[in-house]
Amino acid sequence: MPPVSHPLDDGPDVERVVLTIGTEHHGVRIDKCLADRLSAFSRSYLQQLLMQGDVDAPGVAQLKPSSKVKAGDCVTVSLRPTDQAQAFKAEELALDVVHEDSSLLVVNKPAGLVVHPAAGNWSGTLMNGLLHHWEGAAQLPRAGIVHRLDKDTSGLMVVAKSRMAMEALVRLIAAREVRRYYLAIAQRPWRHSGVVTVEAAIGRDPHHRLKMAALPPDAVGAKPAKTQFVAVERQADLSLLACKLFTGRTHQIRVHLASIGHPIAGDGVYGGSKFSGLDRQALHATQLAFPHPVTGQAMKFDAPLPADMAHVLSSHGLHYNSQSLNTDRFEAPVL
Repeated sequence: MPPVSHPLDDGPDVERVVLTIGTEHHGVRIDKCLADRLSAFSRSYLQQLLMQGDVDAPGVAQLKPSSKVKAGDCVTVSLRPTDQAQAFKAEELALDVVHEDSSLLVVNKPAGLVVHPAAGNWSGTLMNGLLHHWEGAAQLPRAGIVHRLDKDTSGLMVVAKSRMAMEALVRLIAAREVRRYYLAIAQRPWRHSGVVTVEAAIGRDPHHRLKMAALPPDAVGAKPAKTQFVAVERQADLSLLACKLFTGRTHQIRVHLASIGHPIAGDGVYGGSKFSGLDRQALHATQLAFPHPVTGQAMKFDAPLPADMAHVLSSHGLHYNSQSLNTDRFEAPVL
């Protein structure tokens, strides 16, 4: 049965969740049981609650993370407003919802919006906004988020609204049936013609642990990655590129472009220069296409170029027309 929550007497910001242990968790550690039943919260946070006495299970002596529970136990959890707890609170955000139905929604994420809560960004994230936008989001892991964009990358994301849709979208992404196209403003003269394919493994930069890097395929932590690029508009030292992901590694487009000598404008982490009116890397997820996870219907969505990227282009004599994004030029994924 789902958790039942109501306020405690010890403060309006403390929430009490009452759980009845089912047969599937009989004999299981209480911290694992809580992590399974309260999947929106991290196991470390729930262990913290256990250690500070905010979990009550009558009949369970010396309650600690390794304590075992039995079917039929009634466990009460007091959720306290720590910074991490704020990560799972609904917040009203101005989400740009491009499409919504009973199974999914597609949002156009602005630059600067963090997708998942983490240290330093426990609130004000896309997940907080989703929890407010649709109450059923609280019943799904990560509020239905199945993929991510960097904080300073703008553009389209698909979010599940049911477990069935979430599982189906994860399968579609793994099978490369979710097609993602980006626009990037690359620096330095682009002298390539046609489609440029970059296949270079990506992993943690061994010299700068906060960065990713193109690595030899046999390097520790290196994962295969493939991206294709096509010039849409170009001038002497700045070009607008259409990009297609075949894999979804962290910072993939940014790393691959930097690895071939064309860092993204504004991307100081990977060698890009600052531009007036641009406070982030000039990277935008402009098109998203996939079969609907429930009906199988072909879905395709487009998000226009954001104003900051359009300003950089126009100030350098370049302009973008969405009709020029001819995705047929790219190689079809191998399924």
